[in-house]
Amino acid sequence: MLFSPGWRAPVRQGEVLAVFTLGLLLGGTLSAAVVWLLSGLAAPLPGPVRASGILAVAAVGAARELGLVRVPLPQNARQIPQEVLQARLRVGSLQFGFELGTGVRTYVPASSPYVLALGLLLSHQGPVPTLLAGAAFGLGRALSALLTYVSRDDHRDASIAARIHSVTSVAALASLTALALLMLLPRSG
Repeated sequence: MLFSPGWRAPVRQGEVLAVFTLGLLLGGTLSAAVVWLLSGLAAPLPGPVRASGILAVAAVGAARELGLVRVPLPQNARQIPQEVLQARLRVGSLQFGFELGTGVRTYVPASSPYVLALGLLLSHQGPVPTLLAGAAFGLGRALSALLTYVSRDDHRDASIAARIHSVTSVAALASLTALALLMLLPRSG
């Protein structure tokens, strides 16, 4: 656990949070760079085919979150070992954040990050929007750690568990709606 009420480490928790967040940003950005490089494979596909693929992926993601279909998400069944944080706290926090930020070292239970990654892959955006999306993924994961650090609420985990299904469902539906609206808007130029 990165933060605990009985913290006794020689490093301040805020410093650990900053290093952890840096790792998340670096990991998310690296994953986005890989998505951007692979998106060149989708570039030859006609625009309407790519747009249909993006909408189909978003629809499946929303249906999965609503419990209408069962689609297993990719996962690495191994957890990041506790030794990563125990040996050297700053370096371990950076490594732990980086591995979480990539999204491939641990399980990501929500469909939305996968919809985003596949949408970026199929849409073949430029490197800047793709890298910014990866950094936003890392920041989103950092937000959870920041809220844990700030709240100091013993009941926070239970509260999150009670709301997580609603949050992921709304996120999936919002993604599908936004993508559908973007596809329907007339294009200028």
